[in-house]
Amino acid sequence: MVRDQAFGGDDGELLPPGHRVGDWTVTGVIGEGGWATVYAARRTGDPAGPPGSDDTDTGTGTGTSTDADTDDTVALKVLPVAGLAPRQARQVAEAARREAELARTAPHPRLIRLLDTLTLAAPGHPALDGAIVLVMERARGTLRDLLATGVDEARGAGIVAGVCEGLAHLHRSGWVHMDLKPENVLIGRDGEVRLSDFGLAIELTGTHGHSAPMGTPDYLPPERWKEPLGERGVKIRTTADIWALGVVIHEVFAAGVPPFPGATATTRSAAAQQYAEGRAPLRLSPAVPPFWRALAADCLAPTHAARAPHTAESLLARVRAHRSGRRPRRPRPRTALLALATCATAAVTAAALWPHPRPAAHPSQIRVFNAERGCQDRTDRDPQCSLGLAVDPRHPYTAENVLPTRVWHDDVLDVDCQLPTGLPVIDEEDRTSTLWYRIRLPGPTTGWLPAVRTRDRPALLPCP
Repeated sequence: MVRDQAFGGDDGELLPPGHRVGDWTVTGVIGEGGWATVYAARRTGDPAGPPGSDDTDTGTGTGTSTDADTDDTVALKVLPVAGLAPRQARQVAEAARREAELARTAPHPRLIRLLDTLTLAAPGHPALDGAIVLVMERARGTLRDLLATGVDEARGAGIVAGVCEGLAHLHRSGWVHMDLKPENVLIGRDGEVRLSDFGLAIELTGTHGHSAPMGTPDYLPPERWKEPLGERGVKIRTTADIWALGVVIHEVFAAGVPPFPGATATTRSAAAQQYAEGRAPLRLSPAVPPFWRALAADCLAPTHAARAPHTAESLLARVRAHRSGRRPRRPRPRTALLALATCATAAVTAAALWPHPRPAAHPSQIRVFNAERGCQDRTDRDPQCSLGLAVDPRHPYTAENVLPTRVWHDDVLDVDCQLPTGLPVIDEEDRTSTLWYRIRLPGPTTGWLPAVRTRDRPALLPCP
């Protein structure tokens, strides 16, 4: 938001302490963003204001809610429109409308409550006249505040669970948040998570929606930088929130450090795009515990298609299972996922090579196992259900280390030896294996399949 001048107290606040907005009295500034300033306020005993007060703005309520009396302390999100170009004023009004619409149609304990909306009539304060005010429940602080002081694993687990609950509800309700970041994850007075700031939220029509190309660069998925801009904006899908969730998870367990290197948001965004194009590996901080590192890595799968299986619902189920001590089911092991994701654009050159029409009864054959149940009964050889073969099992999966050849569940492969000391791979039950099988392909080519991708255990000689 651009303001030519500020009106208010000696310190230049637009709304100084003691200023009256409808039934509320401002007590101080909480924070300021691109379009809005958020103030702390308390309910005023006399809605009409003290006699002779010149600091009272009248507000016309929209009737969004009438439960503001549940607490005498609130947050006022003030969106001025004075001095803005007509297009900017429309954007501000549309952002406020979205927040009100989402609050009305999709309330949830993990979303911040919108208590009322006001439009100010303040002829004595031109900068405030016509401003839109959203009256919201007040939180104790933001996740960013917590990260500044450090979060232990138990507390971080609860926070991530709360974020997943909020996202799962939003997505079920047909909304995409589009600006998920620690500043917009609030910690309520009860210690629970509340998602907030839905000014960029998009309502889906079917599988996607459209929006102007806006957002916080550090939390935008790589495809957003190349998404074609149509008449209605860029295409928006729920996987954009999943990418942002991966960044947030990493920050929660890495003391606020983002997953991609760089001194500025621009350089970090460039690093994320290099990773998505297969030109750099995903290097997550070793400070992130193994379960959360795997969860973040799945959220940060480099393409929309690779992220699509990892819904907020499925991620929440994994988090709950982990917190309860049960073995979580992973939608797809990380190794197989990266093989699929980093080579999403590679040609499927060997679709006709398998399956063999005979069972894997020979000691030099193995049958492929894909743990994702939705892929086990498919006969259409959907690329999203395919698994990749590594070029070298001692190196991480990158575009350069995955063959274009794909395999599917129940395919029978010819093997000639095994390597017990390859790259560690974690299976769906969080067991680690370093065993790999060398696969014989037509011609001189060979590939490698991790042992967690088969239930067979043939007796093979070690590879030379």
